[in-house]
Amino acid sequence: MVTYYLGCSFSFEDAVMTAGVPVRNVEQGVNVSMYESNIPCHPVGPFKCKMFLTMRPVPKDKLDVVYRITHHMPDVHGAPIHIGDPATIGIPSLTAEHLGGDVQFQPGDVPVFWCCGVTTMPAVKSAKSSLAFTHSPGCMFVADVMATVPTTMTSSPADTPKVVQVFQEPLLYSAASDLAIDQIQRLEKAVQADPGKRGIGHLHILGELLRCVLALSHASSVAVTTGFPCHTELTPPEENDGPPGAVAMASMLQALGKQVTMVMDASRLQLMRDIVEDCVQAGILKESVAVLPYPPTDGTAADREAALQFLTHDGDLSRPRYDHLVAIERVGRAADGTYRTMKARDISSLVSPIDQLFELANETPGIKTTGIGDGGNELGMGMVQDKVHQFITNGPDIACTVPADYTITAGVSNWGGWAIAAALYVLRACPIHDRYLRRAVGFPRDPAKLHGAVPSMETEEKVMSIMIKHGLRDGMTAELGLVVDGLQFASEHGQIMKTLRSILGLD
Repeated sequence: MVTYYLGCSFSFEDAVMTAGVPVRNVEQGVNVSMYESNIPCHPVGPFKCKMFLTMRPVPKDKLDVVYRITHHMPDVHGAPIHIGDPATIGIPSLTAEHLGGDVQFQPGDVPVFWCCGVTTMPAVKSAKSSLAFTHSPGCMFVADVMATVPTTMTSSPADTPKVVQVFQEPLLYSAASDLAIDQIQRLEKAVQADPGKRGIGHLHILGELLRCVLALSHASSVAVTTGFPCHTELTPPEENDGPPGAVAMASMLQALGKQVTMVMDASRLQLMRDIVEDCVQAGILKESVAVLPYPPTDGTAADREAALQFLTHDGDLSRPRYDHLVAIERVGRAADGTYRTMKARDISSLVSPIDQLFELANETPGIKTTGIGDGGNELGMGMVQDKVHQFITNGPDIACTVPADYTITAGVSNWGGWAIAAALYVLRACPIHDRYLRRAVGFPRDPAKLHGAVPSMETEEKVMSIMIKHGLRDGMTAELGLVVDGLQFASEHGQIMKTLRSILGLD
């Protein structure tokens, strides 16, 4: 017989209470609550099972303290693996069947989940051992070996965790290091450069890039839309701001193992499919991306029902096809129902009502949305429409009224796509976020495998050559060349790219 002793989350409770954080189960004199999740443990030989978790209610303003203390105590399970809605990890509710006691929440408490030693019981059962002895849940072996308690909260920025609320419904928090968060904030600032002097700085919502990429990092299926047909007299009418940024995001999302879909106007469906295939042939995308039309080409009316069928499986809001919708430089609907350029020219005849997908998604807790723009008339900019009215030329006529959960503004929309791709790389390269994302299961993932998906001038010049091949032109000058929003690619765009890659430490 071989005996194993495992660290226990009970061991960190003294350290947490010493730091002034209430431990509700101790306060209430009950055993901690223990739940079986839907998180599969890493299988080894005959051992395989779902993870059991302990749950402790923690005051919202104490989440950082609890995370940092337990992060520095890896021998007793370490940092939490989930903070927020229990349904996300397969626990129907906190009143569902569980081991231990019923711990009562106080106002402002958030459910926080840690790995639990009870996981060994289903693991041993799965191996079908002829004989095994285990502890009884909550009745632990107490040794004379002292737990290693962190004596100070100071550490390097790369090893200092920060907890961030990603969204409220369903409730989800995530975590990353101070270093990663600082890098993402610097990326956000870099793309705020306003060479066209449009006044987009007034539209900026601080911290949106961080929240957006945390949500995308937790997503499994992402739909991206783009398309601004501002050249009504040309074929195709599309400008070259938007599609390159969409490709940059798709490349990184693919590298991260996400399912990526693109949504386009039916009239320009083949154009985007051809662009995607050329990007695959050039090695920019590792595999093809499905490009779907909206509204559907089967004659279905573009209404709420069509949007519902498009976004969900069989019209069931509890079974969305996509976790996240992203619009980049996609013309958005104004207050009068039209779609307009920055000069207030009506281009509605060239635009399909993809806004309907965002409106329905904004009502659906399981789907998050992001809008990326550089002028305020893009899909998703509804959150800042008052600022567009006030600070942007023709604002009252052009402002998009359809909001998104996350609003990313940039001097050029493509830069916003580059920043999202770069920030997703930062998160994967952050060991703290990587562990939280994989629920502490398995082994750290090598971010070096993502280097090829990080935007670079070499890659983007290939993308621009594909745009030129398919006739996408500069939105301001209609020039068919290496010019986007009136800015020369090698100089102005190249400087932004150099800054982004410098922040990542790649150049």
